[in-house]
Amino acid sequence: MKINIQKIQPYIEDDIVYHADTCLPLIDAVSRKKLKFKALARYTYPGDRLSEDTKGLSSIGYWDADEPQDWGLDWHRNEGIEVHYLESGSMPYSQGDKTLKLLPNYLTVTRPWEAHKVGDPSIGMGKFYWVIIDLDVRRPHQNWTWPDWILLTKKDLNRLTTLLRHDDKWLWKANNKIASCFQRLGKVVDTDVNGSNDSKIRLIINDLLLCLLQLLEEDEIVLNESLVDSSRSVQLFLNELETRLSDSWTIEKMAASAGVGLTRFTHHCKKLTNLTPMRFLAMKRVEMSKSLLLENPNLSITEVAYSCGFATGQYFSTVFKRHEKCTPLEFRSNHLVEFD
Repeated sequence: MKINIQKIQPYIEDDIVYHADTCLPLIDAVSRKKLKFKALARYTYPGDRLSEDTKGLSSIGYWDADEPQDWGLDWHRNEGIEVHYLESGSMPYSQGDKTLKLLPNYLTVTRPWEAHKVGDPSIGMGKFYWVIIDLDVRRPHQNWTWPDWILLTKKDLNRLTTLLRHDDKWLWKANNKIASCFQRLGKVVDTDVNGSNDSKIRLIINDLLLCLLQLLEEDEIVLNESLVDSSRSVQLFLNELETRLSDSWTIEKMAASAGVGLTRFTHHCKKLTNLTPMRFLAMKRVEMSKSLLLENPNLSITEVAYSCGFATGQYFSTVFKRHEKCTPLEFRSNHLVEFD
């Protein structure tokens, strides 16, 4: 089966580019005929293309693995809220700091900022459904915007949004109504030809959201206001910064990536780290450089500087000396002697 991926412009928000997950391990597994796969999607998500009549829906589909698998989807985030449902089999699944084995009839909800992975390392066998809806948010404090074809009343939609934003629970036992929604979605995805089932897809997703609201209401969720505070968005950005230290950051770009204004970003960063944003960035870059200096003794000081995001070797040496009270070369020499 050939999987279509449309090469189009990725999401761009305040000069920060967001790329949809390409699911390359899944694409490879399908090409090797390891499992059945069927999806409708847009952006770089795999599957047949969705039409504009379902604008806001990023991906919908399922895979059905009836033999042992040798692949998994590593840690990633999606551009919208993702609802998964496992119909049969079992599947290793991780979200946040928790790892478990999904069992039949379990449902997971992943918000746009929540990292998750499927498989440990392989996905196992089972039939697995998903729906991803783009809500035009990337951070916890931002207001959600649902597609205009969502038919829930304003009261019900606001309540659903509140329950999903103010609680970080992500695992539930699905009821028969939710199971039926996913099974019906699987059938309309199977038979869709160039948007021929768009009306059915929209109606079933509305039904699914209403069933999800009822499930959450029955769970008697206690709302946590701190989960939607802008300080949480800044903390998430600072955590992610560890993997992007070499990017050419300015304080304006950092604030935009965190999704908050410059003044608020600076305030929260100082509260969370006791440092200004640029000093925190410099500290983290110096920490990274110390590992590179010792683990890669053949790298020049300039190469280490560029790898850690410093514009020049001279500036790197100045910042390093301010933090460590010695030059990068002195640090490397002193510590390598200790290791000998």
